[in-house]
Amino acid sequence: MKICIALTKGRLEEQFLNYFRTLSYNIDPLVNKGRKLSVETENFQFIFAKGVDVATYVEHGIADIGIIGEDILLEYQPDVYNLLPLPFGKCRFSLAEQEKKGVKRKQKRTIATKYPNVTTDFFRKKGESVDIVKLEGSVELAPLLGLADAIVDIVETGTTLRENGLIVTEDIHWISARCIANRSSLKIKRELITPLIEAIFPKEEIR
Repeated sequence: MKICIALTKGRLEEQFLNYFRTLSYNIDPLVNKGRKLSVETENFQFIFAKGVDVATYVEHGIADIGIIGEDILLEYQPDVYNLLPLPFGKCRFSLAEQEKKGVKRKQKRTIATKYPNVTTDFFRKKGESVDIVKLEGSVELAPLLGLADAIVDIVETGTTLRENGLIVTEDIHWISARCIANRSSLKIKRELITPLIEAIFPKEEIR
């Protein structure tokens, strides 16, 4: 019996594998996997998917463990066991807009975002009514073309915002990569999963 780990393709995948290597695990089969979306090693099966799909695979028990951005957990709230933050993938949800000195803000703003649930919750807590436009691509374009007054997005360095004439006006939530688990797997495969979790989080215990 092997542990199935779902990894978010791209930057989180690379960051996790680099971190996994520091724990003395062999990641050579994963580094040279090419376009394979599923790779087996001696002790693990790894699958590679988009962040939202990682959460779905873990929720439905296809994967036992998932490495995912906290933005997915906040936006979609999958029914998974949210373990602990990982020491990489740190960034923040931020509200950003064009710098308009001396321009009076409209009474009701339009906000473009990939994260309508996070955005709705944020403005609800502020007591502000806004119109939300959901986009899948580069939301920075929306204020430039007049589709939105501001955006809510993940910000790491802020370079993309600055290059497109936007500034952060408010930070909403600091986030990081997270390790999640299927609720049933934590019970059924506890003897296999516990050593892995203790290796990743040597000072913590599974709650």
